[in-house]
Amino acid sequence: MNVDLFNFDLPEDRIALRPVSPRDLAKLLHVEDGKTQDYTVADLPNLLAPGDVLVVNDTRVLKAKLQGVREARKHGGGGDVNIGINLHKRTAPDKWRAFVKPAKRLKTSDKIVISDILNAIVYDKKDGGDIDLKFNKSGADLDAVIAELGSVPLPPYIAKQRAVDSRDVRDYQTVFAAHLGSVAAPTAGLHFTPELLERLAAKGVKIARLTLHVGAGTFLPISHSDTDDHVMHSEWYSIPPEAVALINQAKRVVAVGTTALRALESSARHNGALKAESRETDIFITPGYKFAVVDGLMTNFHLPKSTLFMLV
Repeated sequence: MNVDLFNFDLPEDRIALRPVSPRDLAKLLHVEDGKTQDYTVADLPNLLAPGDVLVVNDTRVLKAKLQGVREARKHGGGGDVNIGINLHKRTAPDKWRAFVKPAKRLKTSDKIVISDILNAIVYDKKDGGDIDLKFNKSGADLDAVIAELGSVPLPPYIAKQRAVDSRDVRDYQTVFAAHLGSVAAPTAGLHFTPELLERLAAKGVKIARLTLHVGAGTFLPISHSDTDDHVMHSEWYSIPPEAVALINQAKRVVAVGTTALRALESSARHNGALKAESRETDIFITPGYKFAVVDGLMTNFHLPKSTLFMLV
């Protein structure tokens, strides 16, 4: 499909830079059978029925934005260079893929010093500023240092309008967050509060939890003119047996966010039916796709020409 079909004007002053308080007072546009109605997220229990299942992503966002210095090379290459690092996919206990700036100032085997206790070696370079890093720490030790040194990786459309601050550590995490591994929040889940969850439970709406670790590749703009030429970055997901049991008994399955939806549909496409599993997915959903599991979607607005807008 022509990518330009998914373009639209997005004025910067229409982008919320902070969440509303409480979170469930965010505006909600309900679309069903061609009809649209305005609500808030707090109205969700009235839009769902007993037996419906909301499927949420319980991934937890890590502080994936780091700053480092590529030390001056002994033979050419100039002096020290400041390097911005945005981790986007873990490939081993001590290895991450990352988008870096300025990537053109890096070569394989270059060392990036992030602090006196953390550094990384560039061991591969890909297109678009995408590089592979091997750190001098591993596993939980590496996680702890990243948590100490890193900052919240706000979406670019927010980050270019304001700086990251201490509020973002709390605001950019869902009430479901449990399993560390995402470099961006599954944003549809940001609108839920403990009080809203209590009201949903009282209505007879159940919550099924799965994990999909969101990678920055999901949000990259499509550089081709045709969707058939776009290659998706893969992301890791895990669907536990208890989620499958709830979903298979559901009256309706409503995915909270495109990440939950992509995990569910990936499993069904891979297996012929929804199954408990952990694996990678690079599913790319565009108009005409036949959904196998999901009956409804709760989602935020998405950027022009983005794969997420195409999915919606």
